[in-house]
Amino acid sequence: MKLMNVLLCTGTLALAASCNNPSENKETTIIKASITQSDWGEFDGSKVYLYTLTNSKGTEVKITNYGGIVSSFVTADKNGNRSSIIIGFDSLSGYLAKPPYFGALIGRYGNRIGDAKFTLDGTTYQLAANNGKNALHGGLKGFDKVVWIPTVMDDTIPMLMLSYTSVDGEEGYPGNLKVMVHYILTNDDELKIEYSAETDKATPVNLTNHSYFNLTGDVSNTILNHTLMIDADNYTPVDTSLIPTGEIKFVKGTPFDFTTAKTIGKEIDSVKGGYDHNWVLNKKDNSLQKVAVLSDTLSGRSVEVFTTEPGLQFYTGNFLDGKFINRDGKAINQHTALCMETQHFPDSPNKPNFPSTILKPGEKYHSETVYKVVLNK
Repeated sequence: MKLMNVLLCTGTLALAASCNNPSENKETTIIKASITQSDWGEFDGSKVYLYTLTNSKGTEVKITNYGGIVSSFVTADKNGNRSSIIIGFDSLSGYLAKPPYFGALIGRYGNRIGDAKFTLDGTTYQLAANNGKNALHGGLKGFDKVVWIPTVMDDTIPMLMLSYTSVDGEEGYPGNLKVMVHYILTNDDELKIEYSAETDKATPVNLTNHSYFNLTGDVSNTILNHTLMIDADNYTPVDTSLIPTGEIKFVKGTPFDFTTAKTIGKEIDSVKGGYDHNWVLNKKDNSLQKVAVLSDTLSGRSVEVFTTEPGLQFYTGNFLDGKFINRDGKAINQHTALCMETQHFPDSPNKPNFPSTILKPGEKYHSETVYKVVLNK
């Protein structure tokens, strides 16, 4: 597979009068027929770009190399109207205002680590306590707040690779961690996300994407009428600070039972604060399998979730409070979007009975997740 660095311009492909300085021209460059690159500003002295991936059906996914953020996922609904099923902004400034991880790549460790510390090979590592007394989503400046190096893959379908090296000691984590993430948009309306990583020192790694979904395409509608199926007979209960207790409990007979599809709002009032928990998926191995289906009758859209991961964090936007305004000028309020974060379990470095998240030198981290849009007309 050949690589084509997106920072190179080919004269016949550039829409701008000159593509030598995109930050001044602020024009769009056609990298290939299915991918365009637009200047999106600058952060920490690095250029930020927005990439638009388009498939043969006209489905569009926009991704920026700032935080690896998926800013929109535009698909047709049952009436042929197009809108984004992911909430987000049309400018970099919206993300620099630090919304709660909208669409972002999460690392070095997705979800929470209790008391912001862990012990590995006899050494205790102290992390930033950025969520009460706990560490959340990689720390004060996790992977969601750095500029990734972008490369467009020269392939038959739109594919963007983002790479980043997290240096030893960054946010308190050991080891130089080299990370690559591939975003792929297929002609079957699948957004595939493939994660790879290598380290020179043992370190916890738990990478995920934090997109917020509303399948109606309109945050005036809550997600409480969406239906959800999660193929999981168990979940991990949490304490008052949302750290797993270490138990693995059956969902049967509880509000956490989504083994048969039901509306999200049906039992949410029985869960203090709303859903923000990890489900233990009914997977026997790390192969790519369908683990969840989210559906909406208004739009006729469904999203099928496939993953190689053992867990799924389902979050119902409990802390959204209207402070941030979506691209359509509407406030993003509580329960107007939800997350389905494929992952290893929260606080695994401190829970020896959970699947290990420790990556060692010489090993290769690999994870894959697919969000597939299906129309139910």
